[in-house]
Amino acid sequence: MRMKKDPKLSFYKPDYESELRIPFIPDGVSAGFPSPAADFMENNIDLNKELSENPLATFYIKVKGNSMIDAGINDKDVLIVDRSIEPQDNKIAICFIDGEFTVKRIKLEKDCLYLMPENSNYTPIKVTEENELIIWGIVTYVIKKM
Repeated sequence: MRMKKDPKLSFYKPDYESELRIPFIPDGVSAGFPSPAADFMENNIDLNKELSENPLATFYIKVKGNSMIDAGINDKDVLIVDRSIEPQDNKIAICFIDGEFTVKRIKLEKDCLYLMPENSNYTPIKVTEENELIIWGIVTYVIKKM
């Protein structure tokens, strides 16, 4: 997956002009009993387009740290984030709070907002009126090395 770096934000924008075509087998692979191959049908896929429902509002960001490991988000994973999705309870979001970016799960309670880590070694962040908070976007996919 080719990405263009945005030096002002240290985020990455999808490169929709790339002509890179990756072989893709659309019938999937069995995770249970083996299934006969359907003539090894092969197409091409462009992950920049496939993983982005709204290209103008999509960006990538690399994770630093392990506060979200119980949500399957590890250090050095790449997150695909859509800024057009409305933030809501229980969604994982890229947040800009008090001058720093973080990835956390949104938790809405009556008259209160928390940014929740998914690692018991970290404490939730209670957002108060003293905090400056911007929800940059909602995480839609995680790309990780196995």
